[in-house]
Amino acid sequence: MEADAPRQRTLAGAFTLAGTGLHGGEPVQVTVQPGEPDTGIVFRRVDLDHAPEIPADVDLVTGVAWETALGIDDCVVRTVEHLLAAVSVHGIDNLQVELEGAEPPALDGSAARWCQAISEVGTVEQDSPARTVVVRKPLRIAEGEATYTIAPYAGFRVTAEIDFEHPVIGRQFASAEVEQGEFCELVAPARTFGLESWAEILHARGLALGASYENTIVLTETGLADGTELRFHDEFVRHKMLDVVGDLALVGARIRAHVIAERPSHRGNVEVARALKRLLSRPADGSPVVDTSRIMEYLPHRFPFLLVDRVVEFEAGKRILGVKNVTINEPFFQGHFPGHPIMPGVLIIEGMAQAGGLLLMNEFDDPQSKVVYFMSMDEVKFRRPVTPGDQLVYELEMVQFRGRTCRMRGIATVDGVVVAEAKMMAQVVDR
Repeated sequence: MEADAPRQRTLAGAFTLAGTGLHGGEPVQVTVQPGEPDTGIVFRRVDLDHAPEIPADVDLVTGVAWETALGIDDCVVRTVEHLLAAVSVHGIDNLQVELEGAEPPALDGSAARWCQAISEVGTVEQDSPARTVVVRKPLRIAEGEATYTIAPYAGFRVTAEIDFEHPVIGRQFASAEVEQGEFCELVAPARTFGLESWAEILHARGLALGASYENTIVLTETGLADGTELRFHDEFVRHKMLDVVGDLALVGARIRAHVIAERPSHRGNVEVARALKRLLSRPADGSPVVDTSRIMEYLPHRFPFLLVDRVVEFEAGKRILGVKNVTINEPFFQGHFPGHPIMPGVLIIEGMAQAGGLLLMNEFDDPQSKVVYFMSMDEVKFRRPVTPGDQLVYELEMVQFRGRTCRMRGIATVDGVVVAEAKMMAQVVDR
């Protein structure tokens, strides 16, 4: 977090809105209330026993087909993106959203009513610094047909481009600052849209059951349905921008970046949110939490097999972020492959395991007398090659720890893009 980080904000009061859920089609009422500092945006299903809570966290995303849904166990909150977009643009960090159903009301299919309600109640500053994720070098992410460039920027801006084979839509481009004035006026009123011919398919999947001419831009195969009028000539791309902002609210922090989205989708937006969350708590100046000399006190590995240069994040017993700078001088590039250097996948996993070993060794008082043996690797996947000049970031999460044995889940990324992932089990033994 930077020293000049802004303060957290929440609502100055509460408000209640009611209507029909866009996808579930059920009547629902939602009461939005102020939240305590450092609690984040939290949904509460007050219609269920014990009123279970679901934080607005990208790690809890359970669905990205035509909506963004969150869930813990059997408790789900659907279609959260429009409300979250309004919350994000008002700089709100902490909020309690009490739902008497599975999703917020669709209202008019946009975020305009949410923005209006928040503006009427107002916001207040809280005595705690806001978390901010700052993009310092460009990231590029692709998910299906969606591609994104996330560039350094002093504020938060979203640019989107879409291309639909429909005479009313076609190719559209728009860009806006994510701030109250411009966004609430030019983006928030843009409504969700769909073809009449999609209705039967979506209904069969339990989707769009609450869609109507009042909350959806309805299209025929050749034009707008009777009685449907656009609020903007490019309302379709503006609504896609709205979805991007709402989905990125799941990062759980203010964003300083220019997000450029081509053919954005909920699935792609969520992948961007995950990449930004991975950047969230790294030191702003890039300084290590643990440097190489300290790493060598915990790990027995030495050149050419020490594959972690530094640790940039560490939460004891929970997670670790390690870094490996891959250079053309790596000895394995001599034979893998001459003229076409690619880091062996097994060494990417080995580096990930070494970072996990550091996390595990920290649980013991005398790590110099211990060594970590890895017992199994499961669900190992390689997503893209790693080449000279890349910076590998290993992120390991401790899933279970009993006695001297633990289970971990890890990913390796380059520029925010996942290059490898695995689940592993390890044991600490005496040397």
